[in-house]
Amino acid sequence: MNDKKSHNRNKTILIILLAIILISFAVILSLLLSRPGERQDESKTTNGVVGTITDNWDPGVSQPENSGGSKKGTQIPGYSSAEMKEGDMSLKLRVGNPKENTVGIFATVKLSDGTVLYTSPLLKPGQGLDEIPLNQTLSKGTYDAMVYYQCVLLDEEQTPLNAAESAFTLIVN
Repeated sequence: MNDKKSHNRNKTILIILLAIILISFAVILSLLLSRPGERQDESKTTNGVVGTITDNWDPGVSQPENSGGSKKGTQIPGYSSAEMKEGDMSLKLRVGNPKENTVGIFATVKLSDGTVLYTSPLLKPGQGLDEIPLNQTLSKGTYDAMVYYQCVLLDEEQTPLNAAESAFTLIVN
């Protein structure tokens, strides 16, 4: 009888040890898989919203040809206007970093009153979005808006360089 109790107790201890080992393995594996910089996910989350960043982003405009020389300086996309419907949580606006650049860019879409609608993660040359997710919806109206581009070196510190603003009219129907 004592042998049976001892056998059952040993079985229980073995099951508990196996469960602890499996749980530890699962925790370690999840930590390894979620380490920043180890994986590059196609969807980037920023300010609680997700946007799909493509690696072969095309600004959608033809670049002027330089006669007899190479392009100098950082290329920044420009806009005249954009439209969206009231209640939409995304805006069809091509925001990105042209592949000709040698710097990284953080793009922030904001209204003239300072309201930030979207802030991108670091966009490397050739990366961008064709449609940006918004932090909030807007009421019908016409808004003065801009994309603020902060250029950074592609070093570990992401050393800030110069910045540029591209103003546009945002029309909400």
